[in-house]
Order: sequence, then structure tokens, then C-alpha cells
Amino acid sequence: MATTDAETNYVEHPYLAQKFIERRLYQIQLAGTARNDHTLVCLPTGLGKTTVSLLVTAERLNEVGGKSLLLAPTKPLVNQHADFYREALSVPDEEIVVFTGEVRPAERSKLWESSTVIIATPQVVENDLVGGRIDLGPVTHITFDECHRATGDYAYNYIAERYHTDAHDPLVTGMSASPGGDNESIMEVCENLGLHEVEVMTEEDSDVSTYTHDTDVEWVRVQLPDEILEIRDALNEVISDRLERLKQLGVVNTTRPDISQKDLNKVRGQLQKLIDNDQSEGYKGMSAHAEVMKLRRAVELAETQSVESLRRYFERQRNSARSSGASKASQRMVSEPKVQEAMRKAVQFDDRHPKFRKAHTFVAQTLVDGGERIIVFTESRDTAETLTEFFGQHFDARRFVGQGDKDGSDGMTQKEQQEALDNFRAGEFEVLVSTSVAEEGLDVPEVDLVLFYEPVPTAVRSIQRKGRTGRQAQGQVMVLLAEDTRDEAYFWISKRREDEMESELRKLKGIAMEVEEELDRSQQTLGDFDADGSDEVSHGLQEFDAKAGDSKEKRADESDGVVATARKRDNSESVEIVADQRELDANIARDLSAREGVDVRLETLAVGDYVLSDRVVVERKSVSDFLDTLVGGDRSVFEQVGDMNRHYARPIVIIEGDGLYEQRNVHPNAIRGALSSLAVDFGASILRTEDEKDTTDLLEVIATREQEVSDREVSVHGDKHAKTLPEQQEYVVGSIADIGPVTARSLLETFGTVQSVMTAEKDELMDAQGVGEVTADRIREVVAEEYDP
Repeated sequence: MATTDAETNYVEHPYLAQKFIERRLYQIQLAGTARNDHTLVCLPTGLGKTTVSLLVTAERLNEVGGKSLLLAPTKPLVNQHADFYREALSVPDEEIVVFTGEVRPAERSKLWESSTVIIATPQVVENDLVGGRIDLGPVTHITFDECHRATGDYAYNYIAERYHTDAHDPLVTGMSASPGGDNESIMEVCENLGLHEVEVMTEEDSDVSTYTHDTDVEWVRVQLPDEILEIRDALNEVISDRLERLKQLGVVNTTRPDISQKDLNKVRGQLQKLIDNDQSEGYKGMSAHAEVMKLRRAVELAETQSVESLRRYFERQRNSARSSGASKASQRMVSEPKVQEAMRKAVQFDDRHPKFRKAHTFVAQTLVDGGERIIVFTESRDTAETLTEFFGQHFDARRFVGQGDKDGSDGMTQKEQQEALDNFRAGEFEVLVSTSVAEEGLDVPEVDLVLFYEPVPTAVRSIQRKGRTGRQAQGQVMVLLAEDTRDEAYFWISKRREDEMESELRKLKGIAMEVEEELDRSQQTLGDFDADGSDEVSHGLQEFDAKAGDSKEKRADESDGVVATARKRDNSESVEIVADQRELDANIARDLSAREGVDVRLETLAVGDYVLSDRVVVERKSVSDFLDTLVGGDRSVFEQVGDMNRHYARPIVIIEGDGLYEQRNVHPNAIRGALSSLAVDFGASILRTEDEKDTTDLLEVIATREQEVSDREVSVHGDKHAKTLPEQQEYVVGSIADIGPVTARSLLETFGTVQSVMTAEKDELMDAQGVGEVTADRIREVVAEEYDP
């Protein structure tokens, strides 16, 4: 399959650029296994997992043709892989394409048709699969980079399921330096991606150790000054007070401010049960719980980050408390005397957190000793910005942060990120101060020192960070740890989990080796990449080389096809469902797209969530969503169904889930009244389903009945209706005490204007049809009572 130039030690292959891929035995061995079966490849960061996948891709294109798809979790990582593949593969650059959200869907469909290698973010591929814009049938190799993400509802899982179903000749490679913290999580990744083999190489393997050097890890403890301890203690007093309130509710048995996050999560669950049972204590407790969470974040910033970060956090909390719609938890927290005292102390503190001085010392020492590049990792973007300014006084330092920030901090565009990495590689500056964005996969150059500003509590992230050093020369890792703070807890958590992961990988390695020993020798493929193999292997290589030309012709023929919509067998026998692309938060559109005989088209719908024919539109609401719209959502359900009714003859509202009359503090008769109004006043059919699967089944049945039995076509039309003046008047009156549109019309017909309704007395209100004493009292209470937030 491939030969090696003995003098230059490069891998030669019909689909690889000449003298580009260095021959490394461990990469060849891993690729040999991965080309034969669906394989999880575990290899330390920086030792060429992507090269392993590239070798498999080259062989699959040469041997069976088709397309190759590589998925990576971030845009910078996608672009990095694309640059590498264009250099390494002897495939025309225009046939190696990038799919991210910046490429329009229609353009992606065309590119898919003409491309040989697609490198993409998973969310984009997921959307294209659900919308029927691409077909995985011709994909002969798919790679999931950083595959430890394949848990829960992450897009990798859906794509893998579709790939195993749709592809004509599938082969999956999963790549990670840290696939999970224990056997269960590693096996979950394998099951979700359909992986059968586990290939593990560690730095202890002789073939790998040739390319690595020892990395010293040093834990450096720092003591907090009295001023920071006073700030922390003031905040902890408030935390203890709020925990005492929760203790009185019986949902917690301690008032210690160092209560674990796990216990706080349990408290939240118990409070939610109280709320579900219409117990007002649950709402009060939830507000106290929110205060505890905000205060714990403030304590963490004071202890482990910087007082500058704490000051910025306090400022954001103050601004949030002043904004319209601010939560009572935020308002109470910033007005609490002890919190205000902590704020004053933070403003008065004119020194640096002791970690700053330690970090400065280590950075300076590394550079004095001849070091050229240093990465400093921190959890907080505020700290990253402050550290960059601090280091910049003495060194050439740049920050490296993500693109968005919900708290309003300036991020970096993708172009700025790429420029920063390029300049760092070129040696244009010495210190890169990064948040977690540089942890996974990015081609950050070899560095002399990795400095953790704080411990991280997960083994995966710790391993990813450490992998930035020790590749070409001996490296050093230093971790700053503030004594008697959360840093201590994170230190022990990280150490335990990392030890567990290394243990599990060793176990997996042993299992994988046992499996390999049981395989028939004819299935072993190391020699396929190795020119130093036996005569039998060399004979096999000649056969592969002889087929190279035929394979290229085959690939050229296959690239002439058109894009098939996913799973479409026969257009005349398929029903089409148009789904609002914002519904992808649920699994319904995904599940529909994977069903035989169902085509899903994604659009941004102005009216409804699903269009099933020219006359049927569906608005799907979970029970909680439905109740939210009754008590003040952005658009009430009556507005939404009103728009549906104006544009479709058969509007349907699906209410999904249990507890319609048990959730929220809404009287059952108010819910019944809303349902009645939707059916009678707006002409909507109200259907109930148990869960997402039940909803999915129902949508398919209705669409099939409409399109096959009634012979109707799908037609999307309508937009959100601009309200006429009478409709706006009905909306204003109808919102008073949730009296609804029917009573609103009755009141307006009786009094003539909104102003007259608002100023009418109780007895006058009762003259309107449908308005009794209770409703009149509610209207007067809302209109006349003094505002008291």
C-alpha cells in the first residue's frame, strides 16, 4: 500500500505528496489497524493523530474511491486540518473543501457534489443531513477528531448513526489524546461512534518515546494576603446566611460555604420539586440558591483568579441588577451590606494577586534560560486580559481567547485567532495567554513552559494542556495553586481523574492487544504501510500500487454524480416535512430525517414549527413552553396560532409532555380556558403527546395522511402578521390578568376604547358580556394597585 524512502524516511503513496509525511512506525501501525475496522486511536497530544487519519484516508481513496469526511469541533481546527490536508494529499486543492457556518447551505450542496475531501464542523454537517442537502452514501472514510466529545446529544452521535446507516462502504476513525476519565465513558464514546477496535499508544511505548521528551510537572503553592481573605470571608458570610434559609426549607443540611457543587445541584432538584407541587417555598428557595451560585463565583474569582476579575464581575452584577427584568436574586445580592463591603474592599485593593508575581518569575526564568515560547492557561477571560497587560510590561505577550462572550468581554475573530497563532509559531512574541480555546487540537507550536494559572478539574483538559510541551525537547509544566481554596479541591480532582484515565487507557491497551492476538494474521495490516515487511507484504504492496491508476479513474467517475438527499429512495414514495431550523434543539427533525420514506427540509419558518402540507402547520410546545407563553413569553401562543390561522386552513398545536396542570403556578381553569380559546376562537386542533418520540411519530402520520392519502403537496407560506389597530387594542386589553382575546373584544365593544376599559369601575366592567365579579376584581387589581417589584 505504501513504501518508504529509506534515505529520507518519508512515506510514499499515490495519494500523498512526495517527501512530506515523515515515516513513524507507531503512526503506520495505528493506520494499519484503522484501515481495517472502525477504530478509536488514542495518542498523546502533538504526536500526529491527524497524520494517522490522513494515512487511512489516502488508502481508502486509493483502494475504494468515494469521499472522505473529517469532523472537528471548532472552526480554527477545521481550517488547520484543511491546510494540512491540502499540503499532504495529492488531491487538487479545489477538491478539499471546508464546511462551516460561514458557507451558505446552497453553496455547501454544490461543494459536496464536486469535492473529494470535506473538512467540517459537526453542527453544519448535522444540519445538512437533517435538511437533506448531503448524502453520506459515497463517504468511504469519516474521522471524528477530539472524539471524546461524542456523548449526550453532541452532533457527532447523530452523524455517526446516519453514517453507519447511509454509507455504502463505511469506515470510522475516532481520534483523541484523552477519550474519557473511566472505562464507562470511553466505552460510551466507542458505542456512540460505532467503533470496534481501540488502539492506544502511550509515551511509554518505545516507538513513541523516540519522539517525546520528559515533561516535569511542578505544583507551586501560593498564600493569599489578608486583604483578599477579608473579601472572601465577607462573601462567605452571605453564602452561609443563604444556606441557612435553604436549611430551614429542609433541602440542605449544612451552612458551610464550601458545600460541593454536586450537593448544590441536588438542592436545586429538590427546590424544583417544591415548585412543581405549587409550593411557594420552592420559588423563594430557588432565588436563594441563585444568590449562592453567584456568590460562589465571586469567591472563586477572589481566591483563584485576580481582584481585577472580581471587580469586573461585581460591575456586571450591578449593571444586571439595574436592568429591566433583573432577577430578585441579583438585586438582593448587590444590595446586601456584606457584599457591598466586599465590593469596597475589592476597589480599594491596589496590589496584585500573588499568582501574578509567581507567574512573572517563572516566565522570566524560562526566557532567561533560553526558552523561546511560553503558554499561560487560565479559566477566566478577564484574567487572560489582565495577565496579558501585566506580562506586556516586561515581555512580548498576546492573548488568545474565543470569539464570543455572554458577559460582554471583547473576543477575537477567527482571523485574529489565526494571525495570533501564526505569529506565535513564527516567534514574533514570547508569551501566549490563552483560555480553553487553545486546549483542543490546535496546532500550537512546541513550547518550553506551560503554566497553568489554576488547576483544571477534568483529566481531559489537563492532558490536552500538558500536551503543548515536551514534543521536541524536554518541557516543563507548572501549576499555580492558592492554598486553602477551591484550587486545592480541583488539584485533587484532576490528579485522581488523570490517574484513572491513564489506568483505563492501559487496561484498554491490554484488551486491544488481546483482541489483536486473536485476529487472523491475514487481517494484520502493519506491513501495508511498511516497506520493511515480509516478501508477502511486499507482494501486497505491488498489487496496491498497480491498482492506483484504476482507483483514480474510479474516483473521477464517482464524482460526476448529483447530490442525493439523505435516505431518499424514491421521490414519489417519500413524504416531505419542512422543519424550522431552530427546532434542531430537539431531536425530532433529526429522527424524522433518519426514517425511511421521510425527507426533511430545513427553513427559517415565520409561522409554525413544522409544515406538513399546503394546509397543515404545527406549533410544537413542551408543557413548560406552553405555560410560559400563557404567563408572558416573547410571543404569546395566541399570537402564534393567530398567525397560523391566517395562513393555513388546519393549524395544529402539539403540547408535549406530562404535568400540564401540575407545573407552574397557573390555575387549571386558566389552562383549560386557554385551550378552549385556541380551539374555539382560533380554530386550532390541540393534540397531546407523551415525549419527542411520540411527537415524531405523530408528525410522520399526519404528513403521510396529508400527502399520500389526501394527495396534498407541501407549501410554505405566510409570515408573522403585522397587527392592525383593533388587533393591537385587543392584545393590550387581553393581556390584563390573562383574560384572553374573547373577553378583550367584549370589553372593547362595551367601552369603545382601551382607555375606557382601564378607567372603568368594577360594576361597569361587569356590564360587559363574559365578565363576572372575579374577572372584574382581577382587572381592577392589575390596573389600580401600586407597582411594587
